Amino acid sequence: MRFTATIRYWRPEQGGGLAVIDIPPDHLAELGGLRQMRVRGTINGAEFQSSVMPAGAGRLTLSVTKAMMKSGGAEVGTAAEFGVERIAPPE
Repeated sequence: MRFTATIRYWRPEQGGGLAVIDIPPDHLAELGGLRQMRVRGTINGAEFQSSVMPAGAGRLTLSVTKAMMKSGGAEVGTAAEFGVERIAPPE
C-alpha cells in the first residue's frame, strides 16, 4: 500500500518525543487490522523497518524514527510518501 501522510509527534503538546504517522483508515484491513505488528516499507523511497500500534479511536500509527526521517529527507510536520507492508510473524 502507498499513501501520503504528515509526520507528527505522538504527544504534540510535548513538542518532542516519539514521531508517528496515522495509517489511513482505508488501509487498515489490508495491513491486518488494529493491532501491533512489525512492518517494512519506504519513506520517500528510502527503505525502513518499524512497528505499527493501535492509537485509540480506531487509529493505527506507524513509529517514525529520526533515522527514517533523515534517510527519507523528511521531518516532523512535513508530508511524506509512504509504502508499507506487514512483516509476517515467524511460524
